[in-house]
Amino acid sequence: MRIALAQINPVIGDFVHNSGLIKQYAEQARERGCELVVFPELALCGYPPLDLLERPSFLAMHDAAFSDLVKSIAGIGVLCGIVERHTDGAGKPLHNSAALFADGEIIAMARKRLLPVYDVFDESRYFTPGSRSESVYFKGLGFGITICEDVWNDEGLFGRKLYNIDPVADLVEDDKTELDLLINISASPFHIGKNRTRHEIFSKLCQKYDLPLLHVNQVGGQDSLLFDGHSLAMDYTGRVRALAHGFREDMVVIDTESWQGEMHGDDVVLQQDDPGSVLDALVMGLRDYAGKCGFKKALLGLSGGIDSSLTAVIACQALGAENVLGVSMPSPFTAAESVSDSRQLAENLGCGFEVISVAAIYQLYLDTLEPFFSGRQADVTEQNIQARIRGNLLMAMSNKHGHLLLSTGNKSELAVGYCTLYGDMSGGLAVIADLPKLLVYELARQVNAAKEVIPVSVLARPPSAELAPDQRDDDDLPPYEVLDPILAAYLEGNLGVNEIVGMGFERPVVEDVVQRIRRNEYKRQQAPPCLKVTSKAFGRGRRYPLAQNFREEKF
Repeated sequence: MRIALAQINPVIGDFVHNSGLIKQYAEQARERGCELVVFPELALCGYPPLDLLERPSFLAMHDAAFSDLVKSIAGIGVLCGIVERHTDGAGKPLHNSAALFADGEIIAMARKRLLPVYDVFDESRYFTPGSRSESVYFKGLGFGITICEDVWNDEGLFGRKLYNIDPVADLVEDDKTELDLLINISASPFHIGKNRTRHEIFSKLCQKYDLPLLHVNQVGGQDSLLFDGHSLAMDYTGRVRALAHGFREDMVVIDTESWQGEMHGDDVVLQQDDPGSVLDALVMGLRDYAGKCGFKKALLGLSGGIDSSLTAVIACQALGAENVLGVSMPSPFTAAESVSDSRQLAENLGCGFEVISVAAIYQLYLDTLEPFFSGRQADVTEQNIQARIRGNLLMAMSNKHGHLLLSTGNKSELAVGYCTLYGDMSGGLAVIADLPKLLVYELARQVNAAKEVIPVSVLARPPSAELAPDQRDDDDLPPYEVLDPILAAYLEGNLGVNEIVGMGFERPVVEDVVQRIRRNEYKRQQAPPCLKVTSKAFGRGRRYPLAQNFREEKF
């Protein structure tokens, strides 16, 4: 059988658009001689729909769109992720399901059994799990149908099972259908190392059960989540036989008799961490966030530093340089080369560039506040005023012209609060807020690999907020070579202070970093959404109370 794997980029709740994509790819697959086309998890409504699932009108529109799909598509079987009503007994009112239909007939319905409730996932809030694993014969082949998390609970792969059931094992042990292959439809978000993990899991499952596997993954940016696609077909040995592109819509075809398929992507990328994938993910995420929210243009502050420079590069790749405006806003403490480097960057990129001095406004602030500041030494207050003036100016330009304002702070700064609330944190999207500072530099060097885009002086100069005379980041923070590994251990590894000290870091430094993380939770909960590229990003997937007194420095 020729089977098409169609990874699409749905827009949540846009049933006309999503139905159109499904019909379009189904027609292309039929014209290419395929008998079945497979789409991602919840492809019809988009993933994750969150509390839209609680709106009766959303569900009614979904049901109408699904009914139209079943009636409209002919000459090919379709396996598609949908929302199904749960009407049998107690539980949540919906199922996360996969529907197999052809020529006006619904042939089978498989319900997701494992509903994740960790990190960014909260599926038990909306769905009732399926009670059994579903297999079906179609055109002479036996398919075992699973949905995303259903293949992520093999005890031999993870050491500790998260769930009491194993849907894949149940499929293989069930004598209802003699299986010829496993199908997994997914909306599996990207993060660094995720492709390698998926590759290992799928390969071992194929070898363990002596079965081929088809995996179709959603692609596109949805708020903070980035879906990379990389849909694939593996034979029973775990060898990749068909592979779709990453970070864009694509369709590949696999022939299950010869197990010859189309390799649009590079299998090597699935088996290793690739910084280029991070850049691709961020470009896609910004493009989709802007497009799905109705923005065509973006602006950002250009400080002459590495963070705003990389953000500008990503913005120009995502939206086109003609749709990006960089604004330099020098204060009395801004070095002349910061402005000239910003101008050179804009020229290299071909984007718009403006200079607005904040010196006069800053002095007016100081004059106005002088009666209230009298007798007190200048401190971080005056630094924050400059940042907030800039944030106000950028927000005003965003409001007036309808541009999306991009926040340019990185994960290292956001973690320890080295950022100004209502200042440089202003914006509609924080593009690199899940990139540690060292990774920012690595991606900047990659951008410059072919030719100099970011001025080399930007990479060479010590990073500085330039809010006080001769200021440098490492005057207030540990060197990023020290800070970033501590943050990774604490935030992504969930290690305690003693464990991090045991890695070779000085205890006072570790305790100070942990205290800063805890103290600045209130800032992060008011920050713009950030594009998630690490295993634990700030935002929906990290839930900590603001008012708390837990201290772990001694443990």
